[in-house]
Amino acid sequence: MSRNVLLILSDAAEAKVVRRSLVNSRDGPFKVEWVSRCCDAIERLRNQRGEEIAAVMVDLFLSDSQGIATFDQLSRASPHVPILVLSHLRDEDVARLAVQRGAQDYLLQERLDGHSLARTLSSMLERSAYAEALFLERERAQVTLNSIGDAVISTAVAGNVTYLNVVAERMTGWTRQEASGRPLQEVLRIIDGDSREPALNPLAIAIVHNKSVGLSANCVLIRRDGYESAIEATAAPIHDRRGQVTGAVIVFHDASVTRAMSLRMSYLAQHDFLTELPNRMLLNDRLARAIAWAQRHRTSLAVLFLDVDHFKHINDSLGHAIGDQVLQSIAQRLVACVRRSDTVSRQGGDEFVILLSEVARAEDAAFTADKILAAVSRPHRIGHQDLHVTVSAGIGVYPDDGADAETLLKNADIALFQ
Repeated sequence: MSRNVLLILSDAAEAKVVRRSLVNSRDGPFKVEWVSRCCDAIERLRNQRGEEIAAVMVDLFLSDSQGIATFDQLSRASPHVPILVLSHLRDEDVARLAVQRGAQDYLLQERLDGHSLARTLSSMLERSAYAEALFLERERAQVTLNSIGDAVISTAVAGNVTYLNVVAERMTGWTRQEASGRPLQEVLRIIDGDSREPALNPLAIAIVHNKSVGLSANCVLIRRDGYESAIEATAAPIHDRRGQVTGAVIVFHDASVTRAMSLRMSYLAQHDFLTELPNRMLLNDRLARAIAWAQRHRTSLAVLFLDVDHFKHINDSLGHAIGDQVLQSIAQRLVACVRRSDTVSRQGGDEFVILLSEVARAEDAAFTADKILAAVSRPHRIGHQDLHVTVSAGIGVYPDDGADAETLLKNADIALFQ
């Protein structure tokens, strides 16, 4: 901690006494620089050279400046340097006014002794150093909070907003000034993405239960202008030195991209990339569920196993790009031939399987198969040409052709070649 002091006194003899008492003090030692005029002091404060001035001691009545104007000029020249006023009894009112305007303290020169001066100055420097450390800590925290990618909101224990960082301002649509003192629910409007009902306030839970909590899944933040975004959040209580809860903080971020990516990955894991039809895994799951339902309700279902005739010739003669377009065209026609409750899936290559979730008779499955064969055999417009394609079909009916998914699919595949 710097103990370099700027002493501003008109009287050289008085300045010499003050300097001697500070240099030799047990609360020091202090390094004292002396100037006699206000203008010289301002020049020194504005052009800090070498060791910076840590504090100023000044008699406000100088040859070139008088009274409170002296303090005002020094304060403007270096607003963060603490000032101790050395006053005479007759000027004590001016000294008090200087304290009201920001001076750290004042001492009466008629009652001044070296020990009290050094003690007061040392205490003032310690307070200044503490204030500077506190400012730097807050500045670091502020820069950190504004630099991170997450939004941060803090509240008092009653739930009123006390702070937002810039990310929170952007995501909520509220500025810090506008949000300060408002209930959190007004600033941070969170709903359940499925029910559209207000979500539980995680900060209230953190305060009541005195523990960190996460926001429930699938929550949506409604910005002030109505824009919605999926978020993920964690809330935690804030404690004082005695461990008492004084408020809470919530940290959250936009999870829209992450959630959309997760949904997309889940979709791709269960669907064919080329046709976007359910793949083998999703078909097996739906078929198992359909069989379980049919067992409970004593109904029937059917699977159709389809194979595109001579598809290898299409790929070899026209290219795989044309072959892919043919498969996409077939997929669209298959979907158009069945009910919404049925499932059309691509098993890979040129094979498709259709689950007819409920059929009254085996003849119903055959009727649907004939409908599909006719639909697929119509010309497919691919680019500038019409292609004629046919498919072969095998039918398996539950429970006659199999009581489980594996047997049913196996028998439908065998029927394809009969």
